[in-house]
Amino acid sequence: MVRGSGGRVGLVSQVFKPFLEIFQSPVLTRKRVRFAYAVAVTTDLLQFLLGPFGWAFADELLDVTAMILIWRLIGFHPLLLPTFALEFLPVADMLPTWTGCVAIVVAIRKRQQARMPPSLPPGPVIDV
Repeated sequence: MVRGSGGRVGLVSQVFKPFLEIFQSPVLTRKRVRFAYAVAVTTDLLQFLLGPFGWAFADELLDVTAMILIWRLIGFHPLLLPTFALEFLPVADMLPTWTGCVAIVVAIRKRQQARMPPSLPPGPVIDV
């Protein structure tokens, strides 16, 4: 039956729709980029000040917070995952990994958004 397979596809798309909306990258605005850089620089600076061994789980808490905030500001990108994992190494957390990751992801996103055609304003469009 063709109808049965179409129903499953509709069900699968309904199940995955919330996940796709969560992982959809937002349009980069100057405010979003500045705040993402502020989060990254602040996190890297605090981890540098805590030293190579940090305090008990303070570094990890900073990393989780930075990952979530940066993900919500500039959207999810696979480069966030190795940055997050690298931060668990004792000496690597003193490097400015979050700042570097934000710089790379912002550059990639800007290049992607430059290729996209501008969206049309809502309302009737007259094609001449």
